[in-house]
Amino acid sequence: MSGRAGTQKGRKLPRVERRKQILAAATSAFSAAGFEDTGLDDVAAAAGVSRAILYRHFESKADLYRAVLERARTRLQSAVGDPPYTQRIIDDLLAAASADPDGFRLLFHHAGREPDFRAEVDAFTAEMTRTAHEHLARFIADPSWARWAAHLTPTVTIAAVLAWLDAGRPDPATAATRLRQAVHGISTAASAEPARSPRH
Repeated sequence: MSGRAGTQKGRKLPRVERRKQILAAATSAFSAAGFEDTGLDDVAAAAGVSRAILYRHFESKADLYRAVLERARTRLQSAVGDPPYTQRIIDDLLAAASADPDGFRLLFHHAGREPDFRAEVDAFTAEMTRTAHEHLARFIADPSWARWAAHLTPTVTIAAVLAWLDAGRPDPATAATRLRQAVHGISTAASAEPARSPRH
């Protein structure tokens, strides 16, 4: 679409709707190429607007990227709800990832690798770990292993969902059950009394 067409469209679309359109296009663009390799011209082209219209909504590429991350976090939070979480959270994460795969990948794969945004992602991850610990510490007796499980469970869960997306979203009807089995192994290992190695 030409700049003229994009500008004309920009005059007709309400500001809130235009911002949503830009954020959706930016999510796809950043998810495909990452922050450094995605220019504002790429986002403008994906959104079908001029670069000037982008600057009416966002001061810089970094400002746009933060807005994209916040959009992804908000959509994810809306999908999973508030603590306390149950085993249904796996179903909710899969649904959220399926509804917005670009946003999910951006939030959990790309953003953590961008030095300028790593702190924001780390804070989000720390919150997931804290929530996991509140749940796991109730039935894992050893505090050290409860902390281990709390750190590992969100990591494995997110990696499993990303792998499911990358594998083409196989068998959605049983995907949550399969992922729960994988994640359940962590708490089982943390709770179990380990077998002693035989002495020779």
